[in-house]
Amino acid sequence: MVSTTSDEGSSSHPPITIIKRQRADAPLAQNKFLKKTARGKVLQSIRQTLHYYPQHLSSSSHNLPQLVLLTDDKRNRELAQAEALTAVSARDYVDGLQGEVRDKLVDLVVGGVDEMEPGERRSKRIYDDETLTAGVKSGRFLQGYFNANQYNYLEGTVRVAGMSKQVLLVGRQAMNRSVDGDMVVVELLPESEWKAPGDEVLDQDVALKDDDVEGDDVAVEEKTEKQEEMDVEEVTKKAKREVMPTGRVVGVTKRNWRAYVCHIDRSSLSEAALTSLSQQTVFATPVSPALPRIRLRTRQAPALLDQKILVTIDNWTVNSRYPDGHFVRALGQVGSKEAEQESLMLEYEVPYRPFGKAILNCLPKEGDDWKVPPKAPENLEWRDREDLRDLLVCSIDPPGCQDIDDALHARKLPNGNIEAGVHIADVSHFVHADNPMDSEAAARGTTVYLVDKRIDMLPALLGTNLCSLRPYVERLAFSVIWELTPEGKIVDVRFTKSLTDPLTESIRLLNSLAINLKAARIAAGALSLSSPELKIHLNSTESTAPIDVEQKEQLETNSLVEEFMLLANISVARRIQEAYPATAVLSSKALADSLDKCVDPKLPEFNTLVRIMATRCMLSAEYFGAGSVSKEAYGHYGLASDIYTHFTSPIRRYADVLVHRQLSAAINYTPLHPSLQSKQHVERMLNVVNKRHRLAQMAGRASVEFYVGLAVKSRTEDSDQKAVREEAFVIRTFRNGLSVFVSKLGLEGLITFQKDTHDFDPENYCINVPKPGGGTATIAVFDRVTVDISIEKDQNTQRHKVKMVLVDPVSSEGL
Repeated sequence: MVSTTSDEGSSSHPPITIIKRQRADAPLAQNKFLKKTARGKVLQSIRQTLHYYPQHLSSSSHNLPQLVLLTDDKRNRELAQAEALTAVSARDYVDGLQGEVRDKLVDLVVGGVDEMEPGERRSKRIYDDETLTAGVKSGRFLQGYFNANQYNYLEGTVRVAGMSKQVLLVGRQAMNRSVDGDMVVVELLPESEWKAPGDEVLDQDVALKDDDVEGDDVAVEEKTEKQEEMDVEEVTKKAKREVMPTGRVVGVTKRNWRAYVCHIDRSSLSEAALTSLSQQTVFATPVSPALPRIRLRTRQAPALLDQKILVTIDNWTVNSRYPDGHFVRALGQVGSKEAEQESLMLEYEVPYRPFGKAILNCLPKEGDDWKVPPKAPENLEWRDREDLRDLLVCSIDPPGCQDIDDALHARKLPNGNIEAGVHIADVSHFVHADNPMDSEAAARGTTVYLVDKRIDMLPALLGTNLCSLRPYVERLAFSVIWELTPEGKIVDVRFTKSLTDPLTESIRLLNSLAINLKAARIAAGALSLSSPELKIHLNSTESTAPIDVEQKEQLETNSLVEEFMLLANISVARRIQEAYPATAVLSSKALADSLDKCVDPKLPEFNTLVRIMATRCMLSAEYFGAGSVSKEAYGHYGLASDIYTHFTSPIRRYADVLVHRQLSAAINYTPLHPSLQSKQHVERMLNVVNKRHRLAQMAGRASVEFYVGLAVKSRTEDSDQKAVREEAFVIRTFRNGLSVFVSKLGLEGLITFQKDTHDFDPENYCINVPKPGGGTATIAVFDRVTVDISIEKDQNTQRHKVKMVLVDPVSSEGL
């Protein structure tokens, strides 16, 4: 940052500020390489700007302002001062201000700002960006996204393209200041040093509760570091399972730093500081357990103790155990509906802002009064569009559904076969490539469904009206129509733009076909992976407390619709891949082993659990361009299909909009937009879509968990019971605890044992716990247990946590 200052009272020159942030995606190179790196060239150009401006301004004024270079890079300050420039750190500059200006800026300054010289404490072998780039190209280094372990804060993994196993990172040194989601460069260790993942729960809130926020107590820090090293050594030594490729982070090529929802850690404030308004350094604990605590300096700490706040990371120096950041704003009281809703959307980066004027201007000017024009040659809506209004087309959706993407029809043909059709909302008729509405839809990627609200990808006029295939309303559609044998074998398929007038009647012919289609998929090796969803009954929009929680009933019509949507997606995938083998938008999901026979008719809860765990074993569904991977990677093994895409939900998924455009071009209805002819452009769009899809899923689950937690809390408050007792299944065992799943509530919880009085058997995934009267109880994965569930608030971090206590076969109290 370059800032100009003038003499007090002078108004001849307004303040000039030139901001050039340190590149967040730059590798953390040592200063001795500074001049050789791209970052060094950027910093040099900023210093040249400071030399240029006085010469430029001198031609118009004699009263020149003083230019000050604000930089948190120690070496850059030294170079600037050697060139006779004024250079200070942001912290020193703000500390030198007075009055209201200082008060406004002081909370925005990073706690620790100076870069440490190479070789100082905790510095790690870091390469300059040229070495990193060359190393990745040559195969010496690997590159991928860092994933923090939610159970063990001293462990993480990196998924590298082309590797069947993730790279394991063990210990703070190996993770080297990586934050969840960072793009990192990894150096593999020799195979003799590879380790197995840890089998013990290490909670940073517990392990680091006595850490010194100022970092001044060297003895305490060294003790903590030694304890961490011992924990890492002990956990990896005890782990006997299969080893993984193990490495260490040697560079960060792209930071994933953003604004994080946090709570002020009360334990980082002294008793005297609880009432002090002086600036102090405190820990902000993120809501996500995958993130490190953030150190920040603020005057508002006492007032923020019971608030959810937004904090950004600014810097993480090589000498620090924690990143430094600054307070952005308060979100509201912990537990309030408004604060919880906004914090959830911010945490999962849900774009909940209203649609802007430029976007709304892309909508039909008739608004809600828009209608399909009469069938006539001059009306472009009817160009090459089939009139299917004479067909019995039905939409099958739950009560209250407004964004209806699909409808179906079926009728017998004279030759004894059956014509069946899937009709999808023609969103691409209204959303044109490269206009503001399309850009916004691409950025949002998907509609996000929360318990108490829906954040739409498209404006409501389209999503719930003009595009929605509502009953008894003429709507534009994109149809896939098959000729099928009564057994469900495809004889022919065609694709057409159409006009439909959906009804609400059910069709028995569709159901009989769906049964045959599903039987054929299962026979081919497909898995039935869907698990019941929870339905949460809310008291009112004004209250956060839900009335009840229950599992949604799975109806036969759900399976009917699902089978035809799958068939449409597969048929469309084949067509667009034939037409555009390099850029066709496809989707895949990989699974290690088939579980189609893993069913217990007497235990529906067990069947639900197996399907949840099976989908966790699968790589998450990802969109990709057909030419970016080999054909072997096209397969969707959960569906037993060699190719797959998403065509059937364009109102709520942007990937489907892209597929509609490609199919429209493939049948010569419209030309293919240039953006869908470039592999690189398609991949960039799909990277955003994939990210938004993952975040939307996590936001939806977090919303359900929040309301289920409120329901549990409400049940305990309305009765004399301190906890809700439910049956659960064990889904994972650790050396010091169990992870269990309560299917009735959809809750997953952790039960930890503090005392070393039990035996862990990693080979058989079980743990032997002593019984009070003698003997032991063996608890293994998939065992059914009884737990007490309650919601407790951590007094330090202010986080509400689900607490589970084992009741049967043995109590975990006191262990």
